[in-house]
Amino acid sequence: MPCYRCGARQTDPDRGHSPWRRGVRNDCQVLVCPECQVAHDWAGELDRCPRCGSVHLVRRLGEVECRDCRTVVPPPGTPTADPAAESGGTQAPGLSEEVALALERVLGRTAARR
Repeated sequence: MPCYRCGARQTDPDRGHSPWRRGVRNDCQVLVCPECQVAHDWAGELDRCPRCGSVHLVRRLGEVECRDCRTVVPPPGTPTADPAAESGGTQAPGLSEEVALALERVLGRTAARR
């Protein structure tokens, strides 16, 4: 992945810590080369943690995590709380139930209902 500002390609460091910095900009993971870190206000162009304001964010598996306070922001459109569970109502099937239903459809198996 190139530097988001100048397009320079990252090279492997000889040993130790890489001088390149990671960040999130417009909800996308970006790299900042050492030259752009010195020449520009790159931190002002990056997304910030909603909890602590840090720019030390990483994006993985659709989530953005702050490396300073460990706050995780779920992907857009993901509910942050389950209102059905809080109100005592019925809950939509979880991942394991969805996988079981998909396997039943694909493999043609009928599972015993609980």
